[in-house]
Amino acid sequence: MGLSAAVLGGLAAAAGLAGLGTAAYFARRVVTPERDQPDDTEVRTVTGSTVTVDADDQTASPGRYGLWIGGGKGHARIGEIITRDESAGTVTRELLGVDTGELTPGGARWSGYFYAGTPSEALGLPCQEVAIHGDVGDMPAWLVPGHGEHADRWAVLVHGRASLRDECLRALPTLHELGLSSLVVGYRNDVDAPASPDHRYNLGLSEWQDVEAGILYALERGATEVILFGWSMGGAIVLQTLNRSWLSDRVSKVVLNAPVIDWGDVIKHQAEVNHLPEPVGVLGRELLSGRASRAVVGLAQPIDIAETNWVARADELTHPILLIHSEDDEFVPFGPSQALADARPDLVALERWKVARHCREWNVDSVRWESVVRDFCA
Repeated sequence: MGLSAAVLGGLAAAAGLAGLGTAAYFARRVVTPERDQPDDTEVRTVTGSTVTVDADDQTASPGRYGLWIGGGKGHARIGEIITRDESAGTVTRELLGVDTGELTPGGARWSGYFYAGTPSEALGLPCQEVAIHGDVGDMPAWLVPGHGEHADRWAVLVHGRASLRDECLRALPTLHELGLSSLVVGYRNDVDAPASPDHRYNLGLSEWQDVEAGILYALERGATEVILFGWSMGGAIVLQTLNRSWLSDRVSKVVLNAPVIDWGDVIKHQAEVNHLPEPVGVLGRELLSGRASRAVVGLAQPIDIAETNWVARADELTHPILLIHSEDDEFVPFGPSQALADARPDLVALERWKVARHCREWNVDSVRWESVVRDFCA
C-alpha cells in the first residue's frame, strides 16, 4: 500500500510545490492511455527498394522494422541497413514493402511492428474477428484457428501499454506452424476497446480480468491447454492473471517478452530518464498507491505497486516461463528479469538478448526468437 500520510507529506515537502505538481504529472503519464503518437523520424528519399531516413538509435539498429506513414494510417516494412552517411546524419535501409498508404519524403514513425493489420492482411493466415465478453464491455480479439491434432491447444496473446494487437502478430506464424489456435486479445482502454470507469491503466491489477475472459472464451470453445504470451505491460497483466484468476490452473506455460516484472523499478527508471529529482520520482510512485492521492492522478482505486513486484513475489509463481529480454532495453530495465530468473531457476528460462530496444528482440533476431518460442511451446 502507499506510504502513511505523514511520510507522504514529508516527501511532498522535500519535493516542494513545484515538485509536487511535477510528481502528479509524472504519475498521471504512467497510467494515462496515449492516443497521439507523433512522428519521430524523417524520411529523406525513397526508391523502389530503399528508404533513407534520419539516423538515430532506433533507425540505425540492426534488424527488420515497421514505419508508420501518413499520420499512422499507412505502414511500410523496413529491412536491414545498406549504408550509413555520417556526414548527412542518415541511414539507408532495405524497403521490403508498403502495406498501406504511400511512402514519400516527410514525417514518419519508426516501429517495432514489422507486420501491421489483421493476421489475414499481414500474414495471410485465416482469421476471425471476435468479441470477448468482459466486465467493462466486449473486447475485440483476433482468432487464428489451429489445425491438426494440436488445434485444441490455444495461445492467448497480450500486447503492451499504449500498443496495438499488431504487436503480437510476430508470434502467429510460429504458433500456426505448431498447429495451435491463437487468440490475440484486447483489453480495457485500448484504442478500439471499452474504457475502464476512470479511463486509466491499472498496470495489470484490473486488466487481468480481460485476459481471464479470453482464457474462458478459449476453454468454452474446446481448448484443453492455454499458453499465455505477454509483451511489456502485457507481461505484467499475464502475471496478475496467473495469480488472481480462477482459471490459472488451465494455463500450462507462459512466454514473456520484455515484461514489466516490477513496476516500481520501471517507474524509478523512467523518473531517472526524465531527469526528475529522486524525491519527485518517489512521490510520483506513491501518488499512485495512496488512497488520498488517487484523485490527483485520476484513479478510481489506488494501485498497490508492491503487488506488481514479482521478484519479491517469486515464490508465488507456479508456471513454467520463457522470459525473453534484451540487456539494452531502454524502457523496461533488464535487471528484474535477471533477478526473477535467479530467484526461480526451476521455472524461469531466461533468453538474454543484446542490442535490441524495448520489445524488439524479434526484430533483431527473428530466427532465434522463433526457434526458442517453437521449442518451448511444442
